[in-house]
Amino acid sequence: MKHLISSLNPNIDKVLFVIIFLFNCTLFAQVTDSINKDDDDFFILPYGKEYEGSTAAIKELEEKHKSLLRDGDTLKGIDVLMQLADVYGHRADYANSYDLFWQSLSLAEQIKNDSLDALIAWRLGRFYSFYKREKESLKYLNQALKIRKEMVNEGRTAPAYLVHNYFAFVSTYREFDMPEMASKYLDSCFIYYKEVKNQLPMPQLNFEKAFILSKKGRNEEALELFKSVEPWFLEHRPTYMVLVYTYWGDVLQNLGDLYNGVKYYEKAIDISEKYNRHIDFTPLIYERLTEHYKKQGNYQKAYENLKIAKKLDALFFDGRSSKNKSMLEIRDEFRIEKQRQLDLIQKQRFEKLKQEEKISMLQRIILSGAIVFILILAFFFFRHLRNKHKLEKQLIRRNKELEIQKANELLELKNKELAASVLQLVEKDEFLKDLKEKLKSNKDNLGQTEINKLLRTISVNNNNNWEEFRLRFTAVNEKFYKKLTKKYPNLTQSDHKVCALIKLNFSSKDMARLLGISVESVHTTRYRLRKKLKLERKENLEDFIAHL
Repeated sequence: MKHLISSLNPNIDKVLFVIIFLFNCTLFAQVTDSINKDDDDFFILPYGKEYEGSTAAIKELEEKHKSLLRDGDTLKGIDVLMQLADVYGHRADYANSYDLFWQSLSLAEQIKNDSLDALIAWRLGRFYSFYKREKESLKYLNQALKIRKEMVNEGRTAPAYLVHNYFAFVSTYREFDMPEMASKYLDSCFIYYKEVKNQLPMPQLNFEKAFILSKKGRNEEALELFKSVEPWFLEHRPTYMVLVYTYWGDVLQNLGDLYNGVKYYEKAIDISEKYNRHIDFTPLIYERLTEHYKKQGNYQKAYENLKIAKKLDALFFDGRSSKNKSMLEIRDEFRIEKQRQLDLIQKQRFEKLKQEEKISMLQRIILSGAIVFILILAFFFFRHLRNKHKLEKQLIRRNKELEIQKANELLELKNKELAASVLQLVEKDEFLKDLKEKLKSNKDNLGQTEINKLLRTISVNNNNNWEEFRLRFTAVNEKFYKKLTKKYPNLTQSDHKVCALIKLNFSSKDMARLLGISVESVHTTRYRLRKKLKLERKENLEDFIAHL
């Protein structure tokens, strides 16, 4: 609500704020239980009972306002206060109207209610339109529309209530004689129109539509609409017939029915005087009569009506008039009292802010210290965890390396034992071979049967030795043997023997002795093995088998 107050005329602010402040100081204790919820049904322009501009009607509204505040119903109290401001406004008593708006704003500051904010902004926009202050009027009307749209988007009010806000633009642009703009907003009214509680009556929209049609030169259609809405306004809002009959008269003038046009102007003036409402509109009617009599050549009548129009215009809108003079005065006692109160409030606020700043600074220091302490602890804790994890990884890696090293050493030891065993087999085979040769050479001294039996035994033992070697080699170098047979399944048993001997680092000479073949045959066997293993010339057979 402060954004509404701050944007009002500063001179008016200085006069009225202190009065309203003192008035509300006695009132505030009674309204501390202000309602904080939105009331969409309530804070929409009411089109129920229409108050006249009489003193009795004003007194009735004032009593109703006081009663509502005594009962703690601040929201309805504010609404009645703004209805009272409307009554004063229609009587062209803008000083009292503006004063009541200030009271409404002061009370509304204590209540956080978007519907109320939208309603007050709406009424301020319309208030400024009476003074033809287009910029300020449209500013507040747009502000009210924005609040209402936000409520619609958040699901806090029905889209149908936007009709009230769009209609405010229609009325304002009509008063500014901008029918094209009024037509655009009237279209929006018809788009969002839906029968809801406190909805704008359709005759109200049709009245504005008739005005726009008359401005577009469609006078016959406008006249029919004015006739159709007349019964409703006479029953529900008779004071509004001041406007209806005025624009009705304009249509008749456009159609060339000058006599009846003047007749409707006079009917509008009679209703304004009867109800004491919309008297701020009467200068425009007298101006129309002035133009009419000028066209008729009746300059005496034209002068009389122009004189009345100027007098009323000065009375209602001139700042020097008794009605509006209080709006522009600056009384020293009010200004001094207001300044004193503002200085006191500012001093108290400054001391409070200073104290809060000290407390806030102390809190920030404590919080910063705690955060730094926690960060330091966290730093050392995470560094400890990281070092512990690092040491555990190093220990695991070292144990793994030791296991691999032990396994390699054990494998190497077993291979050495296996190689030694193979060499013993070679020596044994050579011994047996020599023995076999000697037996053959001395077969005359022995029986043939004993010799053949001994030779068969030597051959069997030789084959058994190779089978024992294969089993022991496979047991020691299990991974190597599995990988070799899986990757190269086309290798023969002889190829396996050669690979095993190369794995044990046997030289070609030792391999020839063990296999019982020549060194050249060993080279041939190695060459064939390379082809089966699909090795290139630059690849070393011993390194390939060693890393297999």
